[in-house]
Amino acid sequence: MTSDNSPIVPRLPLPRPGERLRAGVFVKTPAIEIVELLALSTIDFICLDAEHSPFDRLALDRMIAMARALSLPCLVRIAAARPEAIMQAFDMGAGGVMVPHVASVEMAMDIARWSRFGHGGRGYAGSTRAAGYTTQGMAATLAEARTGRCVIAQIEEPEGVAAASAIAAIDGIDALFIGAADLAVAQGLTRSDDPALAEAFETVSKAATAAGKPLAGFVASADQLAEARSKGVAMAFVGSEQNFVLAGARALMRAAAEHAA
Repeated sequence: MTSDNSPIVPRLPLPRPGERLRAGVFVKTPAIEIVELLALSTIDFICLDAEHSPFDRLALDRMIAMARALSLPCLVRIAAARPEAIMQAFDMGAGGVMVPHVASVEMAMDIARWSRFGHGGRGYAGSTRAAGYTTQGMAATLAEARTGRCVIAQIEEPEGVAAASAIAAIDGIDALFIGAADLAVAQGLTRSDDPALAEAFETVSKAATAAGKPLAGFVASADQLAEARSKGVAMAFVGSEQNFVLAGARALMRAAAEHAA
């Protein structure tokens, strides 16, 4: 590597209109072996869930390093919309961040600014993994950051749904993620697939389409991919590695039960 060359960074494969569905998974266990296993699956991407799982900064750093080493696109879902959380994820070398509870245009504009280098934005340090630990020049690092990182805004409050079109239109917001679970809770519902959410889903989907940006969403299993695709989802977050372990163990016990004495 020279000071004129960017490190090889596995970029999140944001789909364009007409391209195949992208499928990834949330990772909730802070262990590098999980990243190794998922890389062997040829999955499109992983998302380290630092919002709802026990990730500290060191665990994130190690898992992002492993993902990069194995050319596995890696997102981080940060705990909240804070500039330091975004900066740290990108400094570690994450290919993108997913930011929860983006409920207003003002918040989305802040997130876009915090995610980019520049006045009032992300702080610069050449000693980070993202900058090749001083082996990559500033110009190359700045250029790579402009094109090699993505920001996904989670729309999961009624206020966010109402502002979805304006949020999607912001330069620096690269995709929308519809958070059906929190939308359900906000409306006093108890199911993320409640029919009452259909209008909100359609609103966010149309907002993403009008802005020419992908719509992302969560599905519990691969069986729900076709339905998600029919609703406009282009990036599917399919369960988590915890779901995979549970599903495999339950399948084993069902098979064992068939051979009971």
